[in-house]
Amino acid sequence: MVKIGILGVGTVGASVVNILESNADIIEARAGKKIIVKSGVVQNLSKDRGVTIKLSDNPMDIIDDPEIDIVVELMGGVEEPYALVKKALENGKAVVTANKALLAYHRYALQQIAGDIPLMYEASTAGGIPVIGAMKNGLTANHIESIQGIMNGTTNYMLTKMINEGAKYDEILKEAQDLGYAEADPTFDVGGFDASHKLLILASIAYGIDAKPEDILIEGIENITQTDVAFAKEFGYEIKLLGIAKKVGEGVELRVHATMIPASSMIAKVDGVMNAVSVVGDRVGETMYYGAGAGGDATASAVIADIIDIVRGNHGPMLGYKKGLKSHLTLLPKGEITTHYYLRLEVDDRSGVLASITKELEKFDISIESMLQQPHATDTRVKLLFTTHECQEAKIQEAMDVLKALDCVHGEIAMMRIEK
Repeated sequence: MVKIGILGVGTVGASVVNILESNADIIEARAGKKIIVKSGVVQNLSKDRGVTIKLSDNPMDIIDDPEIDIVVELMGGVEEPYALVKKALENGKAVVTANKALLAYHRYALQQIAGDIPLMYEASTAGGIPVIGAMKNGLTANHIESIQGIMNGTTNYMLTKMINEGAKYDEILKEAQDLGYAEADPTFDVGGFDASHKLLILASIAYGIDAKPEDILIEGIENITQTDVAFAKEFGYEIKLLGIAKKVGEGVELRVHATMIPASSMIAKVDGVMNAVSVVGDRVGETMYYGAGAGGDATASAVIADIIDIVRGNHGPMLGYKKGLKSHLTLLPKGEITTHYYLRLEVDDRSGVLASITKELEKFDISIESMLQQPHATDTRVKLLFTTHECQEAKIQEAMDVLKALDCVHGEIAMMRIEK
C-alpha cells in the first residue's frame, strides 16, 4: 500500500481524492499497489471540501508523517511551497506537484535537492495533456527544433469569442470572469504570465535552459481590437496567445505573446478553453498534443498518472537528463528575436504619408509585405495596417519609436508578431 498526503485540497486536490477512491480498482491494477490518501492540508478547516479524508491546517503534519510515501503539492504560490517541497524531499518523500510558478522559479534547485528521489510535475503544464511525459520519454531521440503552445485556456476562450463572434475585449473579459475562467484580477492569464511559467518548464526539458520569467519576452492580449481581428481574417491568419521556444543556431528564443498564425495550421484550429502544444523534433517532425488544459478532473488525471509512475518505478530524472545536457545553447536576448510583424497606426489621410513611413522603415532594413487601409472615426485620419518581411525585434522596436515621433502619426502604435 502507498499512502499519499495532499498539500492543498482545493478543486484539484478534491478531484485527486475522489478519483483515487472511485477508480481504485483500475488504478491498483495499473500501479500494482493500492494507493490511498491518508490526509490533506487546507487553510480553512471550516470549509467543506467534499472529501472524507482527515484534514489539517498544518503542512508539517504531512511533511513529517513517516507513513506518507508521496507528497502531492497543490497549494499554488512560490516560496512557501518551495520550502515545503524541499523539506519533503529532504525527508525522503517522493513529490508530485502541479505548481507551475514553483517550477518556473525553482526547478533547477529542486532537481539538485531531489537527486534520485522522484519529483514529478506532469500536471503543471497544459493540465491533463501528457506533453511533459512525451518530451521526457517519447521524444528522447530528438533534438527539439521548436515548441509552440496554446497554454492558457482563458485567453484562448476570449480570443475565440473575439474572432468568431466579434466580441470586444472588455465584454468578453467580463464574460470569462462570470464563467469562472478568469479571476477578478485577470492579469496572470491575459498578461501572458501563466503561459510563460509553462513555457519555461518545457524549455528546460527541451534545451536545458535555466531562465526565469523576468528573462524572457512576455506580452498579453489586452491591446487586441476588432481591427486586428479583421486584418488577420483578411490575410488568412488566426490570433492566438502562444508560448514559443525556438532553436536558432546556438541560441534559443523564449517568448509569450499574441501571435498571428496561418489559419491553415493545426494549432490555429484549437478554440475555446482547450490547450494544444506543437513540438517539432529533428527526426520525428511535428507532433501535436491537445486537450483540456485546466479543470479539477483533467489536472487530477495528470497528478494521478505521476503517482502511478512513481509507484511503478517509472520516474526517471526530473528534467529528463541523467548526465546533464552538454549543450552550448544559450537564451537569446529579446532584441535578437527574428520574426514577421504586424503594425497598426493611426495616420493623417493625405498624400505622402505612406512614403514617409516606408522611408523611415527602410533605415532599419524593414520592408512592408502587405498593407490595408481602413477609415477612421474622423475624416482627416485613417488606420494603416501592414505586415513586414522578417526582421529583428530590436529594429522593429526602434522603428516604432521613430514612427511615433512623425507628425503624421497619432497615438500609440500597436504591434503583433507573426509566425508563418
